[in-house]
Amino acid sequence: MTDHTHIEGLLGRVALADRTAFGELYRLTSAKLFAVCLRVLKDRGEAEEVLQESFVKIWRGAGRYQSNGLSPMTWLITVARNAAIDRLRRRQSRPEQSVDVTRIVFADPTPGPEARVIAGSETGVIMACFGELEPSRAEAVRRAYLDGESYDDLAGRFDVPLNTMRTWLRRSLLKLKECLSR
Repeated sequence: MTDHTHIEGLLGRVALADRTAFGELYRLTSAKLFAVCLRVLKDRGEAEEVLQESFVKIWRGAGRYQSNGLSPMTWLITVARNAAIDRLRRRQSRPEQSVDVTRIVFADPTPGPEARVIAGSETGVIMACFGELEPSRAEAVRRAYLDGESYDDLAGRFDVPLNTMRTWLRRSLLKLKECLSR
């Protein structure tokens, strides 16, 4: 059974409230989803919280996952990435608060072992695929999907109409998907 099929089967069982399947799904996917959250939030503590929130959403929403030939990891990563972006936007919209510098605890900025393993195994392939995109398109994709910038912000940054930015991103994602499936 392929990983793709196995994870789809686990999602189906999770939709039926199978706690054992949920535990296995967590074991198989949490490191990758944590890396996604950490990449967006750049804060280990927040990334851990968002990972937990993501798995709550996965538990509640597994019935909405539909097998459509795409990787179930795509759906799981989208859930985690969207939760991280939502957290990032909430963080950015909060008014500045006074900070008691005697209580600041600095997070360790280095990636954990899980993130290093994931990054090491997939970075080369992903970077090669990004290299196939025009530089401006690659930067737009990174800013939208890894840094959480809005389409509107990107359109302003690249001085293009909003619909053009949407087209850039959609076409770039299709090219990346094609490259990664080779």
